[in-house]
Amino acid sequence: MEKPKFKTVQEVIASGEGLPERYLHTPTGDIESQPLDAPVPEMDIPAIDLILLLSPSDNGRQELTKLHSALSTWGVVQVMNHGMTEAFLEKIYELTKQFFALPTEEKQKYAREIGSIQGYGNDMILSDDQVLDWIDRLYLTTYPEDQRKLHFWPEIPAGFRETLHEYTMKQQVVIKQFFKGMARSLELDENCFLDMYGENAMMDTRFNLYPPCPRPDKVIGVKPHADGSAFTLLLPDKDVEGLQFLKDGKWYKAPIVPDTILINVGDQIEIMSNGIYKSPVHRVVTNREKERISVATFCVPGADQEIHPVEALVTETRPRLYKTVKKYVELYFEYYQQGRRPIEAALI
Repeated sequence: MEKPKFKTVQEVIASGEGLPERYLHTPTGDIESQPLDAPVPEMDIPAIDLILLLSPSDNGRQELTKLHSALSTWGVVQVMNHGMTEAFLEKIYELTKQFFALPTEEKQKYAREIGSIQGYGNDMILSDDQVLDWIDRLYLTTYPEDQRKLHFWPEIPAGFRETLHEYTMKQQVVIKQFFKGMARSLELDENCFLDMYGENAMMDTRFNLYPPCPRPDKVIGVKPHADGSAFTLLLPDKDVEGLQFLKDGKWYKAPIVPDTILINVGDQIEIMSNGIYKSPVHRVVTNREKERISVATFCVPGADQEIHPVEALVTETRPRLYKTVKKYVELYFEYYQQGRRPIEAALI
């Protein structure tokens, strides 16, 4: 059960009390022995042309090969030609920035209730000894429309609600195209992932603010985790780095490529693809001078959908690796705060 609220990170900074102990990490194991802000190499991931993915041309086939390589190696790609203009993406970024710049009492109108994930607040606090992430967030279910809790949707800044609705509808198109592209890259029927994802799938969008942090060597923006979604669409900060992915025991930073959307595989696609496409562990590091803003949309199969490896991907040389799961996200939060990977529970 969630514990009572702490101050948001912005409130901690405004209070001038210095850095609370609850945010300080004590490293465990080799990989964490380096300071959190140690320099890391950049990951080498392609920008995929979403329109080409569904084209029968030679260029389309090359794009599918690039997608397969990136998702089986990194579990991450950047996507261009996604149908959203640079000006529209900029507007989402600006509205996010304006929301977090509002006075505390205005933002508190959208404060999430204890035990609920939706609304405005800080890291969810589930245990007394949990190290807190240096993040404030606004978390909203955006799809299906009848699941929206509009009392959490900010009325200020003006245009926030309308823009989020428009963004959700534009993302719907990207999601369908990407599911079909992934299926084609594995030489499967193009609807096989979409069918398992289901008609009653959910989308949750999380607006993230990482304020400047006095101890980026000791304080983390988001602790290492893999996503419980099918996959996640991310609008990263276009100026400030921070997102890092783990591969073969080393951290790599995600490149910033203007006007692309970063898509990473979540645990439920790893299960559907029988482990061919990896759900990568990632984290966000903090920055001493600059705030960082990002917007993540989690695409989650309907709670009653049975998620399992696609039959065509289970062979003698690649036996079935995962059980059939339902309501995966409920399991996910329990494991996540314990620093464990929920996908371990799905392994056969």
